[in-house]
Amino acid sequence: MRILVDVSAGMGIAAAIRALGYDTVDVRDRDATMPDVDILAWAVAEQRFIVTMDKDFGELVYHSGLRHFGVLLLRLEAARTAQKIAVITNILNLYGTQLSGHFCVYQNGRLRIR
Repeated sequence: MRILVDVSAGMGIAAAIRALGYDTVDVRDRDATMPDVDILAWAVAEQRFIVTMDKDFGELVYHSGLRHFGVLLLRLEAARTAQKIAVITNILNLYGTQLSGHFCVYQNGRLRIR
């Protein structure tokens, strides 16, 4: 799976995913102010799964009907970087092969894959 990490997820998440061996790019390396719609288009063009903490991606996928290659929305607003890294590592280790093409939400210790 190829992954695109949104600025909202943070550099620690990008580094942790890369360390797990995933082909990972970070939006901040191209343009930290890139609009979400452009991030979504980039991810589709390169068949990348988006990891984000930005709820606007749900709006783009469900209400605007934009195509996606998969999105993981991490609802970890108050979490420290170490906790975020532990969560993403666990998700990718347990569910990595099931995520592509789905809109996924992690919140309160639970992962929903739609």
